[in-house]
Amino acid sequence: MVFIGICGASGSGKTTLANELCRAVGASSALINQDAYYLDHPDLTFEERTRLNYDEPCIFDHELLYEDVRELMAGRAVPRKAYDFVEHRRTASTEMIEPADVLIVEGIHAFYDERLNDLMFLKLYINVEPDICLLRRINRDILERGRAIESISDQYLRTVKPMYEKYIRNYAHQADVIVTRGGRNARVVDIIAGYLRDELNK
Repeated sequence: MVFIGICGASGSGKTTLANELCRAVGASSALINQDAYYLDHPDLTFEERTRLNYDEPCIFDHELLYEDVRELMAGRAVPRKAYDFVEHRRTASTEMIEPADVLIVEGIHAFYDERLNDLMFLKLYINVEPDICLLRRINRDILERGRAIESISDQYLRTVKPMYEKYIRNYAHQADVIVTRGGRNARVVDIIAGYLRDELNK
């Protein structure tokens, strides 16, 4: 198994790049979205959950993510985690993630856990202008998550931008490859996919 990490700002195109690589490599692949590993807070009210900082590292269940990656690398399937971004709660899922030739974990703090970093064969960081990321985030949150523009704006100023400046942009120093122009950079996808095919054929 080849384990890849993809990191970058919210709206930079991490999921798109992951999907493009899965398609281009032509081998069996499994994708884990770090967003599915937000800690659950059933003890909080909905209003309290909306005020949490969803962009800081400790909001994620890094231990569970690490355990799932270790299980997959050992050849064992794991339940796919799911998260309701409207209610801000974990949700049940019956889907399983099966071990594959290529495993990709993508997320804003994909490089936070040093244990995961040590397991990664390749670390990719997507470098996209913050204003482009914000526009993509607005479109996604309105269309896919039922968010209002006022809520998106408040969250961006309160947590997204500060956490990007404090943590996420610095993950670029841990990357093996910096990817520009987002997840649909076809030339970069082809180059990386070719490199991964060579590695799998060894």
